[in-house]
Amino acid sequence: MSNLPPFRSCPALLITATASGQGKTTLVAALARYHRRLGRRVRVFKIGPDFLDPMILQCASGAEVKPLDLWMVGETNCQRALYDAAGEADLILIEGAMGLFDGAPSGADLAERFAIPVVALLNTQGMGQTFGALALGLAQYRPTLPFAGVIANRVASARHAEMLQAGMPATVRYLGGLPRVPSTALLPSRHLGLVQAEEIADLEQRLDAAANGIAATALAHLPAPVQFSAPPAAAPLPQLLAGMRIAVARDAAFSFLYADNLRTLTALGAELQFFSPLADDDVNADAIYLPGGYPELHLPTLAANTGMTRALRTHVAAGRPLYAECGGMLYLLDYLTDQAGNGAALTGILAGRGRLQTRLAGLGMQALDTAQGSLRGHSFHHSTMDTPVMPSGFSRRQRDGQCGEPFYRQGAVQASYLHLYFPSAPLAAAMLFQSNTD
Repeated sequence: MSNLPPFRSCPALLITATASGQGKTTLVAALARYHRRLGRRVRVFKIGPDFLDPMILQCASGAEVKPLDLWMVGETNCQRALYDAAGEADLILIEGAMGLFDGAPSGADLAERFAIPVVALLNTQGMGQTFGALALGLAQYRPTLPFAGVIANRVASARHAEMLQAGMPATVRYLGGLPRVPSTALLPSRHLGLVQAEEIADLEQRLDAAANGIAATALAHLPAPVQFSAPPAAAPLPQLLAGMRIAVARDAAFSFLYADNLRTLTALGAELQFFSPLADDDVNADAIYLPGGYPELHLPTLAANTGMTRALRTHVAAGRPLYAECGGMLYLLDYLTDQAGNGAALTGILAGRGRLQTRLAGLGMQALDTAQGSLRGHSFHHSTMDTPVMPSGFSRRQRDGQCGEPFYRQGAVQASYLHLYFPSAPLAAAMLFQSNTD
């Protein structure tokens, strides 16, 4: 039996908007930094699959940022993560994905399931009293949703703020406004989303500047506590990877990693080591994990690192497992071309050529069904690839059950565009790093 208390209480908010690109990450980062500066322990979560926003939010909060998603992460694991956070935090913040009601399940579904108050951030640029109509629609669209109020973003002036408040219905709480700032003060982005935190030289100054704007809003005060119930006890995982040393690529080119994936591999018995395809000229392990990232931004360095290419080829030739996701898979190809048309020869472990596009080429939640369980995850890429290698199977799209991304298996290599969330099916995840996968 567990000795944990049946409930834990902690102030919590879910920050949402009407769509992507409205400033949710900046607001959540500002909130986290503001309350952290007051000495509060802040834990931040991000709804849905995301690697870039959590990097920014981790810098702002000073703590790891985990994903929450009722489908990919699962309701029980979401419950466990929130319960654990409530036991160590003074404030829990959750950044939504896209708009409040977008997706199935949506951010609204998660907020309602765990009774977390929702704050909607609305971009008011070029808008007046219609702000109130949008606020009312969000508040009333689902009457069972714990809607806490709205905050205005990109407010041009005091007069503009007055116009916004003039249109507010009495039944919806106005939490304040954030001023319009120059584009140079915003968090920079590129083709897959925000620029990685470590690449923003003045990130600390940007976060502090954003936090300064919180003091004038109602969000400067802690919200009411939310009661989180204890999850069912988790059964220990079998030691399927005991005695195995898995080398995980981790650097500026390969950084799209769920910390939960690494914890799952460790819980399965693996010993992890980290290496850099950019900086190291050798790697030696029982299995290799090449996660996604930005290999297209580092083509000359990757192509010039012949020592690493040789080490990876030797690893595969010896029949030792190599699992690659998205950018990691592109690194295995013969050739990769970036959006500007510049290309480079890469490792040549998986026959084919990749090319970055200006538009999204793949997007959405998907599952990879295996004999050991269904691994859930997502696809999000701007590249396409041509390969003579025939897929060993396809993932299944969450929204309609149709075929999704191809999954490749060639000797000791397994690869796809999928970013898989290992806790969704730990036994299936273990099989990715074992040699008996045929």
